[in-house]
Amino acid sequence: MKHEFDIKFNSISEVKDFVDIVAGFNYDIDLVSGRYVIDAKSIMGIFSLDLNKPIKLVAYSENVDALKEAVSQYF
Repeated sequence: MKHEFDIKFNSISEVKDFVDIVAGFNYDIDLVSGRYVIDAKSIMGIFSLDLNKPIKLVAYSENVDALKEAVSQYF
């Protein structure tokens, strides 16, 4: 099942903290910005995005409640 949430990063340290958080989940999590789709667990991938544009987090799992709570500060 696919779940989508809009997120926003305000600093480089937020990106690093975000990657540390999502790396702990054992299912696929992507970030989508325009036509670009990158692995949310890749800090280099995230920095390749324009962080001023809207970013959508896409998680592929039945239950994403723990993920939603863990990254809620980026909503």
